[in-house]
Amino acid sequence: MSDQKIQKLTIEAIDLLKDLIGLPSFSSEEDKTAARIENWFRLQHIPFERENHNIWAFNKHFDGSKPTLLLNSHHDTVEPNQGYTLDPFEPIEKDGKLFGLGSNDAGGCLVSLLATFAYFFDKPDLPYNLTVVASAEEESSGENGLNSVLRHLPEIEVAIVGEPTEMQLAIAEKGLLVLDVTVKGTPGHAAHPNDDNSIYNALEVIEWFKNYRFEKISDVLGPVKMTVTQINAGSQHNVVPAETRLVVDIRVNEKYSNAQILETVRANIKAEVRPRSMHLNPSSIPENHELVQSGISLGRTTYGSPTLSDQSVLSCQSLKLGPGRSPRSHSADEFIYVDEICEGIDLYIKIIDGFFNRLKK
Repeated sequence: MSDQKIQKLTIEAIDLLKDLIGLPSFSSEEDKTAARIENWFRLQHIPFERENHNIWAFNKHFDGSKPTLLLNSHHDTVEPNQGYTLDPFEPIEKDGKLFGLGSNDAGGCLVSLLATFAYFFDKPDLPYNLTVVASAEEESSGENGLNSVLRHLPEIEVAIVGEPTEMQLAIAEKGLLVLDVTVKGTPGHAAHPNDDNSIYNALEVIEWFKNYRFEKISDVLGPVKMTVTQINAGSQHNVVPAETRLVVDIRVNEKYSNAQILETVRANIKAEVRPRSMHLNPSSIPENHELVQSGISLGRTTYGSPTLSDQSVLSCQSLKLGPGRSPRSHSADEFIYVDEICEGIDLYIKIIDGFFNRLKK
């Protein structure tokens, strides 16, 4: 396609982002933005499917014998924080910035990936199929997000997940395992001897979480990190509580699955351990993967991402990549530079083109 076509897609992407900013789309309440994205597909003459507030499409020349590359980003947002000085739902363009809730996280990524998909949509003889998913409920890790769509898609071999990375290559992402830990004891009156105080028993458990080190350390993500973040016990001053409850936040590198971490915890502490979920797994893609190498050849650098995304529900190799800066996400007066979107579309296309060309050699 010509540069003129890319310019047209870029203008349409920026217009789409402005419209999305103006439509509140908190997690599980994305009906208005879903309808606007549907309309974008219609204007591009691209067939699409929708379930709940997720919209997806396949390239025109889809071939079941070929592997599939997934392009994904989300259109839900968190609620605006109290520090906003601008209307979070008014797309304001000023000094090269486009302000508005969800502009950086992850509207800029989403519209850039949609434009990229449209660029490749009707190209014949691609070495990979392409599918794009504009997903819901990413911010809340909801059950009706990307994870609910995967059953409708072919097996995904590799994915690009759009999150703000300054168009650098996040080749690994930590997973998240949150544990509810209940330490038991013998209840009784505080005035009497008691060698089985659940609070004292919990000290040993807390000490284990503080000091235990998982052996495998990631080159890009570092070690597994376990943090006790909440503790609750007792109801009155003169009663020894029967149980002490802890909440533990565990950030998991790509060397372990959440199931392996849970097994280790249960084997080492005397407590009841219940995971809140098991599906927010770490993810990664090898640096020598041709998709990553295509990005490196364009001057992009690799790193490990500490933030969670829809990569966590994918079982395939995946790359986090997108315009915008992560520290702007969830901030007051959130914005993205318009030039970042232009650069994002250009680089997405060049990286995928480079990936496909490498496969043909």
